[in-house]
Amino acid sequence: MIEKESDNVENVEENVSEEVNLNEDSSVIEDQTNQDKELYVESNEKINAEDLQNTITNNDARLEQLEKEHETLKSQYVRIAADFDNFRKRQSRDQDDLKIQLVSKALTAILPIVDNFERARQQLKPDSEEAQTLHRNYQGLYKQLVEVLKQQGVAPMRVVGQQFDPNLHEAVLREPSEEFNEDIITEELQRGYHLEGKVLRHALVKVSMGPGQQNSQEPEEKDKVEEDIDSESNISEDN
Repeated sequence: MIEKESDNVENVEENVSEEVNLNEDSSVIEDQTNQDKELYVESNEKINAEDLQNTITNNDARLEQLEKEHETLKSQYVRIAADFDNFRKRQSRDQDDLKIQLVSKALTAILPIVDNFERARQQLKPDSEEAQTLHRNYQGLYKQLVEVLKQQGVAPMRVVGQQFDPNLHEAVLREPSEEFNEDIITEELQRGYHLEGKVLRHALVKVSMGPGQQNSQEPEEKDKVEEDIDSESNISEDN
């Protein structure tokens, strides 16, 4: 009986010991499992952090590339827009210049007619009633012609008493003058005209050499020049 109890005690102790060992083994296994989980989590976190960093780096690089492409396209757009604007302005300027050239050519052909009208007006002496009627009709036509020229932007030059300017005037004669200083226009031989601020025809003028200056042209040469001008006027009137 005593031996059986002793065996039971031993069995109980063994069972208790086995349970203790099992508990210890379970604790070790659980600790190992927890460590493995922690290592796995840390490893995943490390991998995720590296992936995230790589993604951020790639996105930054892509963003930088897109910004460069945007700046390049923007520069191209600005350049193309500027080129187109310059082209449009150049086309408009060329069209205006062509228009002025065509108008200038047409008006230049009309100016000799205006000159003849003015010469005829100076020569007409309406003494009789018939001559006065003719003079009024002539004046009406002359005013219409002048009005048409004015509508086209043509304006006559006023030159007498002005400083001689080779860009506006053409000096036919130079003579001494007690009234005018040197290089002052003393007489208009043929009227000059402007068109929209540009010279349509230069004015033919006499220019003062100042008081006490000797004339650079002999009287015969001066008469010849005046005869040439009169001859040109007669040809224009005949045409």
